[in-house]
Amino acid sequence: MSGLSLALGGANLIMQLSRAPIGHGVIESSVESGALHRHPVKRTRTTLSYIVIALFGTDDERRTMRREVDRQHRTVRSNVESAVAYSAYDPELQLWVAACMYRGLEDAVRFLHGPASAATLDSLYRRCASFATTLQVPASKWPADRAAFDVYWEEGLDLVSIDKTTRPLLHAIASLRFLPAPISSTLGPLHRFITTGFLPRRFREELELSWSDRHERVFDRTLRLLAMINRLLPRVLREFPLNAVLWDTRRRMKAGRPTV
Repeated sequence: MSGLSLALGGANLIMQLSRAPIGHGVIESSVESGALHRHPVKRTRTTLSYIVIALFGTDDERRTMRREVDRQHRTVRSNVESAVAYSAYDPELQLWVAACMYRGLEDAVRFLHGPASAATLDSLYRRCASFATTLQVPASKWPADRAAFDVYWEEGLDLVSIDKTTRPLLHAIASLRFLPAPISSTLGPLHRFITTGFLPRRFREELELSWSDRHERVFDRTLRLLAMINRLLPRVLREFPLNAVLWDTRRRMKAGRPTV
């Protein structure tokens, strides 16, 4: 798995939070240590830890990760003052998060390697079931195959809803405004462009992000250039920082330290 796939990270996070209960849950969460705007490095590390363990971890490592995530999710639920009802233990919401992760990984494969065979995509899809089962989602809820997933995805798009509460957060993610000003002002415009390019139309419309044919042409040329550079790199550099995150997460697990 190439580290360049992280270019899709902003778009993927926005897609996950575009369900109102998930977006409101993140904004209202009392788990201060996981707040993106307060601890952007830690939040990024823990998200990547989840991804690499779900994909490449052993069964024991996935069980450990699930317990860690469950511990963090225990207090994330709406109260009487919440405008939207939610619970981080809701398997339907967790299934949407897992589905977004899979969709992002599928896009990353096409971005980095071009069109893939049906057999390759089927194998990738089966592997990505662990995105769901490492959360609170029973294996039976993961759509049976890619055709079933496509039906689920299209139905899920009808539930996307970005409101005045969640829109500022998602725009901040697109523009890196949760990072220190020197970083966000320098890298923010490029990150916003790349993020907007990777977002499906429904999400762009909900976020009121403009996108033209010219933007699409520049975006496609940029991706081709990045993919070409990626192929020229030695494997250890292509896989950085995901290889480092996997090593560090396993080290933390062996030492009994929190990973989330």
